[in-house]
Amino acid sequence: QVQLVESGGGLVQPGGSLRLSCAASGIIFSINSMNWYRRVPGKGRELVAGISSGGSTNYANSVKGRFTISRDNAKNTVYLQMNSLKPEDTAVYYCNSFSPYGTEYWGKGTLVNVSS
Repeated sequence: QVQLVESGGGLVQPGGSLRLSCAASGIIFSINSMNWYRRVPGKGRELVAGISSGGSTNYANSVKGRFTISRDNAKNTVYLQMNSLKPEDTAVYYCNSFSPYGTEYWGKGTLVNVSS
């Protein structure tokens, strides 16, 4: 049974930081690309950041320089360090895995609320 479990969301003031974690089980974590998406109510899903099995990273322009994605294959966990948070970063953040065979899985999401 595949599970992607996000944690670390919450309420933070503008300019603050949060670190999201996504613990994976039931997949061969090391061969999967791992991604963070977010969805704002009433809007579409946006790819925030991704990290390949080899460690290459990519970011949405809106978060470049503020967010950092990383992975720990020994812990089957991917992280999203979010700094200098803005109100427009408020969203539900989802973890996604994508295998070389085209199989993908999703977590249930964690809410990030940036508000004073």
